[in-house]
Amino acid sequence: MSALSKAKGFKKSKSGTYLSMAATAFGAIGVAKQIKKARAENDTLRLVDAVVTAAGVVTGLAMLYRELKRLGDDDVLLG
Repeated sequence: MSALSKAKGFKKSKSGTYLSMAATAFGAIGVAKQIKKARAENDTLRLVDAVVTAAGVVTGLAMLYRELKRLGDDDVLLG
């Protein structure tokens, strides 16, 4: 298997999934800041936006976790 085909399969590997989970979790930091700012300014619309964004982050992490469980031992980079 060539290095290029392994690189293309990285997204479907455990390592790629972990990296995606880390990037998604990093987005939670921005959401937390947005919620804090909205509460400080008493801005309901911004708070609602932050809560909806947080729901998207949680959903994204749940989907990535499901993909990680699905991969199991069939890791592309290990084969």
